[in-house]
Amino acid sequence: MRKRFIITFAALACPLVTILFSLVLQAPLTAHTGQTIKPIKVWTGIVSWYGPQFDGRLTASGQPFDMFSLTAAHPTLPFGSMVRLVNVKTGRSQVVRINDRGPFVDGREMDVSFLVASRLGLVEQGIGRVRMELLQEPQHP
Repeated sequence: MRKRFIITFAALACPLVTILFSLVLQAPLTAHTGQTIKPIKVWTGIVSWYGPQFDGRLTASGQPFDMFSLTAAHPTLPFGSMVRLVNVKTGRSQVVRINDRGPFVDGREMDVSFLVASRLGLVEQGIGRVRMELLQEPQHP
């Protein structure tokens, strides 16, 4: 009887211990939402978005354009730069990686993918004023 109790206890305790360990091990991997990165440079400008007609075409960096990626085009920022975009009207924000050149329309500072435009709330208008915060430029060896 005692042997059966030990086996039953071990069978029931094993999943519980596994769950507890998995929770403990995952905790350090969660993002620290209270941490903010100080921008290198901050400015405002008009952004537009580009999508289906360019999907799959090569960008200036040589990567295929994916309208559902978190990417953007800028005339001068180095490829791989990380920029936080904040819609000045709504406060909605998104971090993007520069992987293309553009826009090629006067008065516009940046082109963003469809996904970024939708997250910023710019799809219907097509363009919008955003605050741009340069967070990181790529490290070249």
